[in-house]
Amino acid sequence: MLYAHEVILNELAQGLRPTAEGVEWFEGLSEDDRRKVLHALVLFCGQARACEGDVAESIARSGIRPTHTPAVMLTKWRFGMEGLPAYELTKSFRLLVALFSIADTRRRTLHCAGGCGHEWHNLSDPPRDAT
Repeated sequence: MLYAHEVILNELAQGLRPTAEGVEWFEGLSEDDRRKVLHALVLFCGQARACEGDVAESIARSGIRPTHTPAVMLTKWRFGMEGLPAYELTKSFRLLVALFSIADTRRRTLHCAGGCGHEWHNLSDPPRDAT
């Protein structure tokens, strides 16, 4: 069974929930919970097999500038974004959601196209309550 935040992150990655809604949800969390969500996103990116070749597209999709700290860190393939100052967390979230989306889309296309048993790839109609 997936935790609520895992469902939300997968809905964002799969385009089942708008990014703006995800950002609003993320910004409504406590700082500690935002850091935990970023840590989960880093793990999800790894599980989805994100690669350095995905970085430029994830920066472009995220809407953050390539000069912002989270983008610079990702360009160097550094993922310690949950350790950044609080004012960088939303940028990190947007960037990691984009990276996760790119990697997960590739994974679903290459490895799960004929169907799979991954609970996160078989989400029902998304619930609208993001709590």
